[in-house]
Amino acid sequence: MKTNLIALLSGIIFGMGLAWSRMINPNKVLDFLDVTGHFDPSLIFVMVGALSVALISFKWTRTLPTPLFSDKFQLSKNTVIDKPLVIGAAIFGIGWGMTGYCPGPAVAGLSLFSVESVVMVFAICAGFFAYNLLFEKHK
Repeated sequence: MKTNLIALLSGIIFGMGLAWSRMINPNKVLDFLDVTGHFDPSLIFVMVGALSVALISFKWTRTLPTPLFSDKFQLSKNTVIDKPLVIGAAIFGIGWGMTGYCPGPAVAGLSLFSVESVVMVFAICAGFFAYNLLFEKHK
């Protein structure tokens, strides 16, 4: 129960950060990605802030024997940059560039009752199901 409460609180803080930085506005994100047109560099500050917090947090976390609110760390065992990772990253980037949404802001955008957010979250879920149908049955 305590872990779920911490996860909920973390998600709320993350969503508030996305909303405050206006990353839930796909036009803001698309303007950031449009380096030859109406380029808006303000999201660089959001990224630098996020990377700074992540860098400090990961460095500090590595000194702990166990997480603060869990029994063990949940780390990926995959350390190889392989074909599925590159293809998945490319699909993610293309989707982000086409819509201005990545998963976090799309979910946060649901709070605005945005039709685009609903469509995006539905498409993300459809992608999860399609992947499981196509690839997970072979494992």
